[in-house]
Amino acid sequence: MPEQPTHTFFNSRCAEYKTPFGAVPAGQTVTWRLTVPERLGYVDPHLVLTKDREDPVHYRMNFDGQTPGVNHFVFQLAPTTSGLYFYHFDLYTDFRKIYRTANGEGELTWVNGLDWQLTVYEPDFKTPDWIKDGTMYQIFPDRFYEGVPNKPLPFADRIYRPDKTGEPYFWPNEQSDGYLNMDYYGGDFAGIQQKLPYLEELGVTCIYLNPIFEAHANHRYNTANYLKADPLLGTNEDFAALCAEAKKHGIRIILDGVFSHTGSDSLYFNREGRYGPGGAYRDRNSPYRSWYDFDSGYVGGYRSWWGFETLPEVEEEDPSYGNFVCGKGGVIDTWLGLGASGFRLDVADELPDDFIEKIRAAVKAHGEDKLLIAEVWEDATTKEAFDHRRTYLRGHGLDATMNYPFRNAAVAFARGEDASAVGEQIMSICENYPKPALDCAMNFLSTHDTERGITAIAGEPANGRDRYWQSKRMIPGDRIDDALRRVLLAYAMLYTLPGVPCVYYGDEIGMQGYRDPFNRAYFDWNSTERRLRVPLSNLARLRRNCDAFDGGSMELVEASADVLHYRRVGKEQSAEIILNNGPHLIVRTAFGKQTEVNPGGFTILVEDNQPQHVGYFKYY
Repeated sequence: MPEQPTHTFFNSRCAEYKTPFGAVPAGQTVTWRLTVPERLGYVDPHLVLTKDREDPVHYRMNFDGQTPGVNHFVFQLAPTTSGLYFYHFDLYTDFRKIYRTANGEGELTWVNGLDWQLTVYEPDFKTPDWIKDGTMYQIFPDRFYEGVPNKPLPFADRIYRPDKTGEPYFWPNEQSDGYLNMDYYGGDFAGIQQKLPYLEELGVTCIYLNPIFEAHANHRYNTANYLKADPLLGTNEDFAALCAEAKKHGIRIILDGVFSHTGSDSLYFNREGRYGPGGAYRDRNSPYRSWYDFDSGYVGGYRSWWGFETLPEVEEEDPSYGNFVCGKGGVIDTWLGLGASGFRLDVADELPDDFIEKIRAAVKAHGEDKLLIAEVWEDATTKEAFDHRRTYLRGHGLDATMNYPFRNAAVAFARGEDASAVGEQIMSICENYPKPALDCAMNFLSTHDTERGITAIAGEPANGRDRYWQSKRMIPGDRIDDALRRVLLAYAMLYTLPGVPCVYYGDEIGMQGYRDPFNRAYFDWNSTERRLRVPLSNLARLRRNCDAFDGGSMELVEASADVLHYRRVGKEQSAEIILNNGPHLIVRTAFGKQTEVNPGGFTILVEDNQPQHVGYFKYY
């Protein structure tokens, strides 16, 4: 008997089968269409829809006519409450069901399989427009630029590094579970302010600063005083001046909020005694005592972040702490009042949802244009932490998250991995994320927590090897040209996918480095490397000038072998992006034209949406 031709029963990413694409606001009607070959005989298909952690509901689908050899069925529903919903189809008559396979398509099977996901968010969920066509730039403050040289060190236990090209120290700490972070290169607010013209030329519209509050490590994630800038960076007034000057260059600034723990060496805990006789550790009557969980069962006698005694965890649901962070005159109010345009929340997985909602309210009290993003390493819609499904992107928490899934996809493609898996990873995020969140997701290649992009793409994998192995290990000189090409290919992807690209300081000049502290070296201002700077500046300009990159829809055209081809469609313009990790390529575009793509390169085509287009250009 001849093999039956492949039949598409359903495809969640195709408007022929489901509208609208992806996540929807509560109250919006969703239409599902199913096609079943007549050869299967009589069927009575049902949509089986399950709200997260609830019982499934079976909805009988309606017959919707025939085409030769195929029966059509349809069902419409408007979910009334936000949440995660999962669905598949049951034919009912012969115990077979249709479950999800790759690329959003359905497969007929007798055994249970994977459900499709439908994310439903609050209908009033809005995110700031100013960020959506812009470009972010992440700065690790101590390592960017020293604007005020020869500053006296504010604390005696800090080590000043005049050797700006020297490798960061990685001396082990007292517990031998990490390394000391006491070497400082002197980067400051004045240095950032002096380099604003450079950042403007690069196309930057938003600076994300790693922590700036007073703290006793160069990374400043062990906060000592939330209401005071670290004196090596400058004063609170210096920060306000930086924000005001940045605004003149069309640049906003967001800050890193570390609210799951403080430093043990802090005004609030004060284990080390730097701040006098007070503090929760030394004084049972301290006003900060209720912030912490003291118990002899913990190492050190108190709960700490992942067991690091220098990072005592806080009780975010303590009213005193919540008011300190979110109340009038509190942390959020103070720094937004000084000119910051938002916050990035560190380790959001460890912040309760209701605490994040309070932070959102405090941020948005300064204006709906203030941004709230957070560190989440996985798909933020399905993330579970501490046996709880997180509600980050439902509309009452975060505006967006750091887009680690896109980062992983970009690195994989640039390293030469098959584009089909890359395309699937990209489209799953596009399908699951609410559009308001997707449009301002932070698309990065490197951060202070990852290897530098060029190292991740072209360096020898560390595979868990220690810092001595990572130290001074560089990509061989004869491979740098190819490494930079691959980095540009990855950034071309991140600049043109939904979301907002973010360049980690120094990536644009090809700085290398494995994990911290090697990814946190001082910016090499003597570098003459421009092979990334100029294209990144051009890509940023393209984003500002083409509305397809300002919330435009995303359509995957092809993802196979060495080629990733997708289309962005805006109100006025459309852009077609072809990334080629293989040999010379000739492609027919959706515009009806043929174009070539250089080996290992990319082509971006932009065209007006009007029938008689007035603009058409090609960018390599």
